[in-house]
Amino acid sequence: MTTYLDQLAERVRLAVPAEVGIPDASDDLFRLYALLARVKGESVTRRDVHDAWVAWMQAKGERHESMVSFDDLAPDIQAEDEPFVQAIRTASGPDES
Repeated sequence: MTTYLDQLAERVRLAVPAEVGIPDASDDLFRLYALLARVKGESVTRRDVHDAWVAWMQAKGERHESMVSFDDLAPDIQAEDEPFVQAIRTASGPDES
């Protein structure tokens, strides 16, 4: 069953620039991003996106060197979350209430 969160998740996904790599089997990640769009909207931050990604990775049972606090990441790694921040902000625009 497709829900309003799935529809919003798809809008977030479509707003990610084509040159940005999207992880395989990432529907649940984009549902988390949809939740961020609903609760944070345009005030979403890189930290929020990182936390959602860590929660998604943990739920999948994955390990990754970047699964640390946002503040412990190098600035260039922190910057990798920016396209997703912008996509969430775009998707949470006027059409989303």
